[in-house]
Amino acid sequence: MTVLVTDGLRHWAREAPDRPAIVFDGDDVVTYRALDRWTDAAAGFLAACGLGAGERIGIIGANSLEWCVAAIGALKLGAAVVPYNNRFTPAELRYLVDDSEPRLVLTDEAHRDRMSSALTGSPLELGGLGEFTALRDLEEAVLRPSSTWDDPAVIVYTSGTTSKPKGVIFSHRSMFNFIADFALAEPALRPEARMIYLLSMSGAPGLPWHVLHPLTRGASLFYERGFDAPTALRRVTQERIQILCGVPVLFEQMAALPEFAQADLSSLELVTIAGARAPVPTIKAWLAKGVPLRQAYGMTELGGISTLNPPEQALTRPESIGRGTVLTRHRVVRPDGSDCDPGEPGEIIVSGPGMTPGYWRNDKATAEALREGWFHSGDVGIKDDEGYIRVVDRLKDIIITGGYNVAPSEIEAVVDEVPGVLEVCVISADDPKFGETPAAIVHSDGSVTAEQIQAHCRARLAGYKVPRHVVLQDAPLERMASGKIARRRIRDAHPELTSKPATV
Repeated sequence: MTVLVTDGLRHWAREAPDRPAIVFDGDDVVTYRALDRWTDAAAGFLAACGLGAGERIGIIGANSLEWCVAAIGALKLGAAVVPYNNRFTPAELRYLVDDSEPRLVLTDEAHRDRMSSALTGSPLELGGLGEFTALRDLEEAVLRPSSTWDDPAVIVYTSGTTSKPKGVIFSHRSMFNFIADFALAEPALRPEARMIYLLSMSGAPGLPWHVLHPLTRGASLFYERGFDAPTALRRVTQERIQILCGVPVLFEQMAALPEFAQADLSSLELVTIAGARAPVPTIKAWLAKGVPLRQAYGMTELGGISTLNPPEQALTRPESIGRGTVLTRHRVVRPDGSDCDPGEPGEIIVSGPGMTPGYWRNDKATAEALREGWFHSGDVGIKDDEGYIRVVDRLKDIIITGGYNVAPSEIEAVVDEVPGVLEVCVISADDPKFGETPAAIVHSDGSVTAEQIQAHCRARLAGYKVPRHVVLQDAPLERMASGKIARRRIRDAHPELTSKPATV
């Protein structure tokens, strides 16, 4: 029998037809019954366009109901959805199209010209997401496709921070597995829960985690057109949101609002922060409101999140990512694959039912990442005596200076303490004596000097960890669509650091 990850939507359309499935931008409410019908009509529309099971459908556009409806309709058809990053250039988009080979790309009007430019010389035609608006009130029965449980459902491309983006496959089975795993581990992920999503739909946190996950569980998703800190905070309080997941910058900006001090956040039950190191002042600001920010850890390849710090540890071990879930295991290992001792840094490897079966048409990358049932993350972690893990940094981001390994995140945490520092990204700079040396790119409010930052670091860090270069800027640091700081792009934007002599 064909089983699809969209079957959860079908179930709740029968059991709770009038429950809100998606509330878009605050006031457009789509019930479970209405969403099921609308996406049936979308599947019928795509079938009439000649699309069928096993084919790929690309989608690019700003957050919208039509984006979600088109994606779910494609899944009901048995096709695989390929979200394209709406911040990519035409050249970057062309690479994704050539690699994924979709039969159709759907775009909104705001991204049509960019996508048309990307497809120059290609016979592939564009479809319009706007065409799905008129399908909202139609009813159309959908035949079950001949898909299997292990067919690709979604292909999400990695950010490409260290190499060409790779297409991470989510099968219907793997998506259901990570939904079930977290349903066992987190009681807040339940029917009727109210979840909000504030980021772009183009990444792994979008369609798999924040659309298919809540719809399978019978929850209500409050889905925003984009992130605006005052609007997000107001939505959380007025709608009595219970589940809020995001990257540190979202929590930083909301906590910086004057109205944050008086905001009623008592409805929040599950608040996760992931994607980058969470600054201590941000954690303390939310704790002061009675909201423990629970560090989560995961990657696109792991279904988005693979472990979450337990609630009781959010106060005593705020930097911990926990010890895994009910079905997902985490280890910290040496290069030879043996387990590290407590306190010894090593690579985090993960095994669980929700991880990717592999990369799209990239057997070499699949073989490198998936070995003997374990996904090798490329992240450096440290496990304590009780098995709780702390993420140190990316293996590829580690700076080797004079034979010493330096984690950029450790330096960033210290620089963050300096008054006037708004954001910091530590990168590797070339050094004629030590090979590499740390450099700090700092977004400041103009009240701090490079010398003050270095002096603070000298008091807190070993000499070889002190940034030899401090570059101050009044503009925010560049970020990826996921909200993470774009470390590689920032380094590429500072070629002077490859030849400038290092001094402290």
